[in-house]
Amino acid sequence: MIKRSISNLNLFKLSDEGSNKIYFGGNQEWYHTEWQRRSGCGPTAASNIIFYLNCISHRIDLGKNLNVKKNWIMFMESVWKYVTPTDRGIPSAEMFCDKVLKYAKSNNVDVKCYVCDVPQDKDKRPQILEIIKFLENALSNDSPVAFLNLCNGKENCLDSWHWVTIISLECSDIKDRIFVDILDGGSIKKIDLLLWYNTTKQGGGFVYFMNNNVLDRH
Repeated sequence: MIKRSISNLNLFKLSDEGSNKIYFGGNQEWYHTEWQRRSGCGPTAASNIIFYLNCISHRIDLGKNLNVKKNWIMFMESVWKYVTPTDRGIPSAEMFCDKVLKYAKSNNVDVKCYVCDVPQDKDKRPQILEIIKFLENALSNDSPVAFLNLCNGKENCLDSWHWVTIISLECSDIKDRIFVDILDGGSIKKIDLLLWYNTTKQGGGFVYFMNNNVLDRH
């Protein structure tokens, strides 16, 4: 059994001061405008990842400020300025990567982007073992993974045309059971990744980032 996860899930834990409700990571429904709420899954996933990498690198101590919902909303709005959806959202891993790198550059953060595309054409898709290795590398280096799902197939716990944040991987030795935990809508969900891979009609992609000032732990 292969198990990989980020080192500190509780960094994502935040509360709503008004209701005392607990969330894990951001929720696109918190954005201020209707358009942002409809198209904001990519910026929300980017906010999750940027926040976490800042915390573990100790470059910016965001943890003390982002443990309440109202401050998370302000942070998400700042990320939106760079990770801005088009009229089709952010429909590719490459576009997501480019937009996050622009945010990083504007904040003088030196990061490298890693992309694993899953094309619509099944003959051009990477093998599931390649995807598992990609996720292992990311999570072993304590980097959450942005996951673009353009078609959820038979995995009903995913929304189509949607970005989420992968925080853990669990895979059987013979690779017949592959699950990931994701952050989506301020909560943690478990996804059957193999079911998605075998049934998605449009594919999607995976993206993670490494701070170039942090040693690669591969």
